[in-house]
Amino acid sequence: MVLSWSGGKDGSLALNELRKKNDVRVAGLLTTVARDYDRISMHGVRRSLLQQQALSTGIPLNEVAIPKNATNEIYEDAMTTSLKRLKEELSISSVAFGDLFLTDVRTYRENLLFKIGLECDFPLWGRDTKELAKYFVREGFRAILCTVNPKMLDPTFCGREFDSTFLSEIPSSVDPCGENGEFHTFVYGGPIFKQEVGISKGEIVLRDGFYFCDLVPSKQS
Repeated sequence: MVLSWSGGKDGSLALNELRKKNDVRVAGLLTTVARDYDRISMHGVRRSLLQQQALSTGIPLNEVAIPKNATNEIYEDAMTTSLKRLKEELSISSVAFGDLFLTDVRTYRENLLFKIGLECDFPLWGRDTKELAKYFVREGFRAILCTVNPKMLDPTFCGREFDSTFLSEIPSSVDPCGENGEFHTFVYGGPIFKQEVGISKGEIVLRDGFYFCDLVPSKQS
């Protein structure tokens, strides 16, 4: 199978779970990249960091490039083309996703992949998000909030570490895993990586209604 990968917390947890299964082989990571910005779609993280991150997992990265402001039709065409290629080249039969409880998103993914002849796998589905967030921290994962939706979470959280302090300070209206789109993360350390991805925090900007923390590659100490 291949794993849908945005560089964030849920994908990292999904990979962690899949690696515990002896009958599962993750043959590739699949990431949608905004061609015009040279960054991960929605998350706004630089491709260079995505590539370092994938290299540290030891799993080949497959990028799906789409233009800025791409319609859903453009996204589906690009994703379908990539998945058909991977199905043929890697002999995969399924794609794994880190979704947690949004049934409409799950149904959308299942319908899209059904047309290609692929199955969906949701290794985290139904897990309690509060407990899952604590588990993420307890397992030694390290992540930073790279994107914040100011309509759902105070912008001052952008650029913060995803840690126990963060979890104790977010409002009760915010899902601890950001499943409702409150925030996105970039994971730079943890048990799925051979070594940490060196990052430093750059400028925090407001773009298209979201706050982004520009993560910059840095040499490890």
